[in-house]
Amino acid sequence: MNAPIEPTATGLTKVEAQRRLATHGPNALPEERTGVFAALLSYFWGPIPWMIEIAAILSLIVQHWADFAIIFVLLVVNAAVGFWEEFQAGNAIAALKSRLALDARVKRDGKWTTVPARELVPGDLIRIRLGDIVPADARLLAGDSVDVDQSALTGESLPVSRGTGDIVYSDSVVKQGEVDALVTATGSETFFGKTAKLVETATTTSHFQKAVLRIGNFLIVVAVVMVVLILLVALFRGDPITETLQFALVLTVAAIPVAMPTVLSVTMAVGAKTLARGQAIVSRLASIEELAGMDVLCSDKTGTLTRNKLTLGEPFLLDGIKKEEILLAACLASRVEDEDPIDAAVLAGCHSVPSDAYDVVHFQPFDPVHKRTEATVRANDGGAFKVSKGAPQVVLNLVTNADAIRSRVHQAIDDFARRGYRALGVAQYDDVNGWRFLGVLPLSDPPRDDSKSTIAAARQMGCDVKMVTGDQLAIGREIATQLGMGANLIDAEVFQDTSYDESARVDDMIQHADGFAQVFPEHKFHIIDVLQKHGHIVGMTGDGVNDAPALKKADCGIAVSGATDAARAAADIVLLAPGLSVVIDAIEEARKIFQRMNSYAIYRIAETIRVLLFMTLSILVFNFYPVTAVMIVLLALLNDGAILSIAYDRVRASGKPEHWEMRSVLGVASVLGISGLVASFGLFYLAERVYQVDRDTIQTLMYLKLSVAGHLTVFATRTRGPFWSIRPAMIVFIAVVGTQLIATFFAVFGIFMVPIGWKVAGLIWLYAIVCFLVND
Repeated sequence: MNAPIEPTATGLTKVEAQRRLATHGPNALPEERTGVFAALLSYFWGPIPWMIEIAAILSLIVQHWADFAIIFVLLVVNAAVGFWEEFQAGNAIAALKSRLALDARVKRDGKWTTVPARELVPGDLIRIRLGDIVPADARLLAGDSVDVDQSALTGESLPVSRGTGDIVYSDSVVKQGEVDALVTATGSETFFGKTAKLVETATTTSHFQKAVLRIGNFLIVVAVVMVVLILLVALFRGDPITETLQFALVLTVAAIPVAMPTVLSVTMAVGAKTLARGQAIVSRLASIEELAGMDVLCSDKTGTLTRNKLTLGEPFLLDGIKKEEILLAACLASRVEDEDPIDAAVLAGCHSVPSDAYDVVHFQPFDPVHKRTEATVRANDGGAFKVSKGAPQVVLNLVTNADAIRSRVHQAIDDFARRGYRALGVAQYDDVNGWRFLGVLPLSDPPRDDSKSTIAAARQMGCDVKMVTGDQLAIGREIATQLGMGANLIDAEVFQDTSYDESARVDDMIQHADGFAQVFPEHKFHIIDVLQKHGHIVGMTGDGVNDAPALKKADCGIAVSGATDAARAAADIVLLAPGLSVVIDAIEEARKIFQRMNSYAIYRIAETIRVLLFMTLSILVFNFYPVTAVMIVLLALLNDGAILSIAYDRVRASGKPEHWEMRSVLGVASVLGISGLVASFGLFYLAERVYQVDRDTIQTLMYLKLSVAGHLTVFATRTRGPFWSIRPAMIVFIAVVGTQLIATFFAVFGIFMVPIGWKVAGLIWLYAIVCFLVND
């Protein structure tokens, strides 16, 4: 048994902490990582690689060495490209998530400092407070009890109270209180680490991913049906079974969207990196799609719409109270190390008040339940008293003469609220007089400079912004009016005890409101629930531990700059910069990502219809294989290699929320596919009937036409107007044109096919461009 760890007043030294870190390892669970070689081999295992491998084996059996070489190259290149892009995407996502790593307040060399939680070691002296995720197993030291939510670890549905000497577990959430603690275990030695296998995180599939997978499944079914039809006809005609089976397998591989999973993950990862440059870190990639479709954003006021830089105004004083007296009480009821914006504003406004003659012997921090701070103070002359500051109504209820002064206090609060000031009640207690209400401090938090223009921009994009604030209705209405949001704010009291008959009316009020005031956490959850039930995709911003349920409930939870650990853990996107403009930039980028994937879906369906129908009808009607198995492999190889570039394409964000319109996608793709089919048979007719070209040469002509015309379709599907309305990204242009020049080179010089020369190849290009212009 190891000896129990005992705390030291100054904490560990940096040297000792480094020694223990080397002994115990980092405060993190070991990750099961797939080796690079094993990850690469996985790309050779699965239904699609199996088809390619069987086709290669059949090529060996019939001794088609060229076919075998090309098919083998397709297999290796597909695996290499897929592996590299997924590897790059994985690295990008890991780098982004590392920016969300938890920090911990720890005492080292006698000074409080902030370090990454993974650097904690047994014996460290840490401080945990409201909203923190406990960074390691720790024993609470002398002080107030704290309430912690450890339901994810122990199954307890309600927060539990823990006091001096009790152990709090890593990954539990502090719901109330603040206390120092001694780290007893880190990493895999924590309670969470030992039971990690029992704590599994369920992964969800977004609407976006489901839609893309539905498209993939649709293409696979179409491909299999067509190929089975070809096989049955070939067997009926008595064609060589081995060669027919090889052709069928290769055709299936060409039709199935092999690159779709890679295109999806790369597009998402590239988008996440772009958002990160704009100070928005994506913790759940699927949430990018929810952002693209978001039509209602419930925005916190303080720090998001306003500057969160509070300044003190002239206080309202009760009879006989001096300004210095209320400022001293407020100063003593604040603590600088908590980095609370209200405390910071009070301390900044009280800098001229002499407080050195007083010693705070006990401090109770603010929490959402009690809504006030309280300090027990001892003066140098031996006198003792208490001070408290917080919500005026709560502080007012402490005093015995509350009813006598209530109307005056409320009048002062209302006057401040109409001018956009938050009110802070201050009271003082001594054994002789009991609690005395001293007055009200006004706190000004003006709107951010960019908030008004940002809200206007959001509304132009079809996203309604609703203010959600815990402040008074008058304050919320004043700020909303300044920002041009409208003055139709609802007091959250209307949600209380709503009868069944009134629920429809309240739901309608929620939908049409410009914002909500005096909101509690349960109100936020209810607002989001109502909006979602009425078909809205809802975003929610928040920063506190009590915002976590609402952030989880929202389609896209957004933790704002300076949010607590609990809020960041519950959110899909974490903002590193203050203000709402970051969210609007993120919405715009998400819609661009959606456009790229929509373009890819239309292109891929159109190509499958074009190639499969042309192949199937040529074989069934003309008993002619219009391209060889090697040509199909080349088509798939060049197309899949180039289409990855669509993740980097230049697109224009939609002016309204994005949703998958499958009828439109399938309709446009079907028209493009069938028009391509008609163009292919038109070229076939010209070559065979008009110019009487031999069928081996026709195969080369058809290969080049399918390759060039197919990839030119990318330029048509990537815009909703003429193809020149949005200039493609250079990487897309180079990838598409470059792969088609390679295809042209093969056709001109007869590599794996009959050569046709530059003149004929130029005519095929001209024919393909004319067809492209008609399609566009």
